[in-house]
Amino acid sequence: MSYAYLFKYIIIGDTGVGKSCLLLQFTDKRFQAIHELTIGVEFGARLVGIDDRQVKLQIWDTAGQESFRSITRSYYRGAAGALLVYDVTRRETFNHLTRWLEEARHNANTEMVVMLIGNKSDLEHRRAVSTKEGADFAARNGLIFMETSAKTARNVEGAFIQTAHKIYENIQKGVYDVTNDSHGIKVGAHSSSAASVPGAASGTAGCC
Repeated sequence: MSYAYLFKYIIIGDTGVGKSCLLLQFTDKRFQAIHELTIGVEFGARLVGIDDRQVKLQIWDTAGQESFRSITRSYYRGAAGALLVYDVTRRETFNHLTRWLEEARHNANTEMVVMLIGNKSDLEHRRAVSTKEGADFAARNGLIFMETSAKTARNVEGAFIQTAHKIYENIQKGVYDVTNDSHGIKVGAHSSSAASVPGAASGTAGCC
């Protein structure tokens, strides 16, 4: 199916915060309680509608283990959006956010949209990080914020799509050069809007 744009995402955060479960819930609308640790990176994709246009989200789910960090760093390059995930029941995953964010901003383009996600909100009885703490961290660092549950699907759709909306808004404002792959955005070959996109030159649309 043709699309107007392709946005590349990367999902980052500590091991066990639910990154792979979020991806599976978004792409397949299912939850898998037992999930093997990601080795390197996993991949998923889905089409969504934004402003009456089809947008393809190409999502790279990265390993949280330190031994795979060098692989993860290479995927920051050319990412339009990042989902930075922590587990609301494990404070250490929240404490590590600063390190993850510093790494992302060091390796990614400066205009990458970052969504902070507090996952496992269904485990309220085990909560170790308050919603206010997550919101405050996001506000201090200029991030979008949302709490989700990959198990119940609460806000999972919204987290991925709200990030896409912000990237789309930035395109309309001319923030990105959409002919430059380093921004993690491609204009679809059959997009009728390509000629009117700020920063897009005639004949330069990508096809994949």
